[in-house]
Amino acid sequence: MRFFHLSDLHIGKQLYSYNLKDNQQHILKQIISRVREYRPDAVLIAGDIFDKSIPSGEAYTVFDEFLTELSDIHPQIPVMMIAGNHDSAERLNYASAFLEKHKIYISVMPPSREEERLKRVTLTDQWGPVDFYLLPFTKPGYVRFLFPEGKSISYDQAIAALIERENLKKDRRNVILSHQFYVSGGQKPETCQSELAYLSVGGIDSVEAERLKDFDYGALGHLHGSQWVGREQVRYCGTPLKYSVSESRQVKSITMVTLEEKGKPPVIETIPLTPLWDVRRILGTMDEILQQGREETEERRQDFISITLTDEGEIYHPRERLQELYPNLLEVRVDNARTRAKLAGREDAGDIALALDPFQAFCRFYEEIQKTPMSSQEEQVLRQVIEQVSLEGDS
Repeated sequence: MRFFHLSDLHIGKQLYSYNLKDNQQHILKQIISRVREYRPDAVLIAGDIFDKSIPSGEAYTVFDEFLTELSDIHPQIPVMMIAGNHDSAERLNYASAFLEKHKIYISVMPPSREEERLKRVTLTDQWGPVDFYLLPFTKPGYVRFLFPEGKSISYDQAIAALIERENLKKDRRNVILSHQFYVSGGQKPETCQSELAYLSVGGIDSVEAERLKDFDYGALGHLHGSQWVGREQVRYCGTPLKYSVSESRQVKSITMVTLEEKGKPPVIETIPLTPLWDVRRILGTMDEILQQGREETEERRQDFISITLTDEGEIYHPRERLQELYPNLLEVRVDNARTRAKLAGREDAGDIALALDPFQAFCRFYEEIQKTPMSSQEEQVLRQVIEQVSLEGDS
């Protein structure tokens, strides 16, 4: 049994103010091409199909084109997907009964009544059946019916309770799709800047990966970097595209999993994905970066670029000059003696940046007014506010 593990498509997302539609269509067509090439028995999408709970018409069109192309492949390949924390359960569930007739299976909410169970899809190969369990993003309040009235419920307890009541057939191969923040023994996985606004302060939304011990493979979504948690069979596949500067060094890919007979570890491979335009960081003096830009190809200069200047002196119109070479310039930062002095708390450090994003700008304003940096919890709240304002402004 071979399947593709994908997650966090975030269709409709913008990078700073740049529309990523062309990049997303380009990467989704690559995925279709790899499906045609490798002919997996199933395609799993572990949540965050869309970037917003109210996707734009453009985002719906992009995803519809992707599903249509998948459905046109014959023999037809089952697609299983769950809702992530970015998705609207009601909107993602639209036409799910019709889609299921075309082997597209969607689960958007966990069980809410005693008689309900997780959606399960069973496929069969030469070694017998494989049960796929679809566990969408779950908050403790969603499953309060499983606990005594008035009891405080953690994310970990909620997920544990849902899994325990499934009574897995342990002689069969079991796979789960889940979109949560999994940790192993309290050790947190690697996170990215683009995820910070959605991870709770203090890790109260964390779930122990040990909860998935009876599954032969855990297809996880939520984190943007490809990595395993606790054991290699419990994996975040990561996003198919880079959605923040902090992801610039990540290699994006499809995770391809092959299950053989029960008891044999799965074979896990990655299939690299190449973006239309990459996300890159460049460090150097203004002259060095301008020279580098002139030597790069036109295609390469279209990448989304974060630039850090190391010049000690003042620079004339840096953003304008750099944007002539790099039209998709994301930000311009400065790293020199003045900025390092500022970070060390010296009052004579002067201005530390040429261009600040809203988060940086407010942090700097706050420190100047309050004479103290923002706490990590305050920073977390600020990120959530900025993200919400951004979502409202784009809707």
